[in-house]
Amino acid sequence: MLPIVVLSTFVTISFAVLVFLPISHSLQEQRKLLQPTLIPNSCNETCGKLHVPFPFYVNTSCVSISNAFHLTCSNSSTLLVKIGSESYPVLEFFSDGLLVDFPGTSSCRQYNDLNSFGNKFSGKDHFGVSVDNVIGLYDCEDSSLCKADCETVDLPGCDGSSGGSLGCCYPLSDHSIWHVGQGFSVFSQFGCRGFSSWAVLRGSNSGNRGVKLEWAIARNSSNGVCARNADMVNATSIEGGVRCVCQDGYVGDGFANGSGCLQSCIKNGQEAYGNECYIKRHDQRKIVIIAGIFGPLLTVASLVALFYLLKRPGKSGMLDTEPAYFHNLSSRKACRSRLFSYHELEEATNGFEESRKLMQGTNGTMFAGVLRDGSHVAIHKLKCENERDIIQVLSQIEVLSDVVHRNMACLIGCCIDSGYTPLVVYEYPANGTFKEHLHQSKGHKHGLDWYKRLNIATETACVVAFLHYENSPPIFHHNLTSSCIFLDGDFSVKIAGFGLLNSNFNHDSESYKNRECFHLSKNDVYDMGVVLLEIISGSNHLDLPKLALQKIKDGKLEEIVDTLLYYHEQPYHRQEQIQRIADLATRCLLFGADGKLGIIDVARELVHITKESIDGGVERTYNGGDILKFKPSSNDINVS
Repeated sequence: MLPIVVLSTFVTISFAVLVFLPISHSLQEQRKLLQPTLIPNSCNETCGKLHVPFPFYVNTSCVSISNAFHLTCSNSSTLLVKIGSESYPVLEFFSDGLLVDFPGTSSCRQYNDLNSFGNKFSGKDHFGVSVDNVIGLYDCEDSSLCKADCETVDLPGCDGSSGGSLGCCYPLSDHSIWHVGQGFSVFSQFGCRGFSSWAVLRGSNSGNRGVKLEWAIARNSSNGVCARNADMVNATSIEGGVRCVCQDGYVGDGFANGSGCLQSCIKNGQEAYGNECYIKRHDQRKIVIIAGIFGPLLTVASLVALFYLLKRPGKSGMLDTEPAYFHNLSSRKACRSRLFSYHELEEATNGFEESRKLMQGTNGTMFAGVLRDGSHVAIHKLKCENERDIIQVLSQIEVLSDVVHRNMACLIGCCIDSGYTPLVVYEYPANGTFKEHLHQSKGHKHGLDWYKRLNIATETACVVAFLHYENSPPIFHHNLTSSCIFLDGDFSVKIAGFGLLNSNFNHDSESYKNRECFHLSKNDVYDMGVVLLEIISGSNHLDLPKLALQKIKDGKLEEIVDTLLYYHEQPYHRQEQIQRIADLATRCLLFGADGKLGIIDVARELVHITKESIDGGVERTYNGGDILKFKPSSNDINVS
């Protein structure tokens, strides 16, 4: 029977390749090459090297939707848009705006006066200053407005070459200083004397010199203006403003009076749209002939394969007996990925009984369970909204299955036959969760002494640092809580409960090399800070960070220290350790988000404090490699 199934698979694949390869290839190329297309307006107007897209126009006989979009072509080479009393040279058009130069300038200037761009952009008319602009500021007396986020963006100078390092830059998307509707003079309060501007489009790491203006029409005048296959979207920087945007698979301006929305495709390696995308008659004939030959054979083969699958007894064994996709869920050493049935896991948790709940978060709920063979497991029940979420979860299970670290809970397997509720199964060691011990729940009445808490914190930070820095692409936990820190018989850490539904779980190594990595990893650093506060306080109060930070700021740390730690009875060096951990937790909460503190820094400091406890205060500096390979003696901690 197996050869028949193989034959049917071969026939199915062959048929799909012959008939659908041109179509799938077109879709793949389309995803790679298609960008929002600007089609010239109905008059096919040009000025210099620029084509004029709808709703803009030069000739008054051209159809538009408002006089606000009228342009002037000066000397047949320069387009000007008039806003208020000022005329701005147009440098480039975007689907949602246009790039303009400063009014009245005949040549590029390194920087401009803060009042030189005008203040006609209140955000209530047809044009507004886009949040896609990055501002370079000069001679500022107060540098607190400068942001690090934009330092890695290539911002060219007047001659088109790299602009070099800016003294201060500020992305308008930050919104902390500049707000929609304000002029650039707002930066004068920081003593800045000049500025430059670049438009940095989303997803790009380089800027176009100039000021990007967003355009829109008033919502109350938008009835019937959108074409078929177009959606109406809100403007970002224009109050009550909207635009028409073509749906996926279509290109055009989206307006009924413009080019509308045309079907788009890639043809002969070039972008095409409209009639060029329709299959010609002889192509249709070829597809019909191929389908006529392979269709009946495919049907028979599929029926035979279906019969075989229906007759095959169901089993929840190892992945090598399951569909081909799951062969890629590879494993190493003791971690073997297994495909469970929903019934099996439901039975293991006694119907996902409330008393077995270990953790509940935005990603899902984790339960303790016992399999039929007596194995203790933790089952993470995730909440997916669509097929894309499920595919993301499976992909990330594959990533985790390939990672081996002594402080990671073994990922045993998963279940996907429960609709949009995939389940991930981890090993569940003897001592339960860190949270249970900290809060003396489920029979853990004696709590944890200070050294055990310190060791657990150190192991946790080290394994998270390992995930960030020793994997390519790096792996982010995104769900680090005391409930996701399991403890084995020796109170060694096993982390689990990863945020598999977070889109930033696993990123390419190139993005991790730049400052974006700090943005992606900030959740883990912040969460580590919360865990450190729990270690000190023994509390999991929802407002713990806010309450604890205020007490620490007021010099009243002792008021939040867990009574089981007997803070006032501890020797001075141990009180000092608790204070240092409180200081580290504070820095995690305050500085983890902006990249000033990474998880490797947290791990390094915790290892140093732990080694001092073991070695009697020995001073030593540890580098990143030491942290990731750190192994203490005896039964203290193990991190690699």
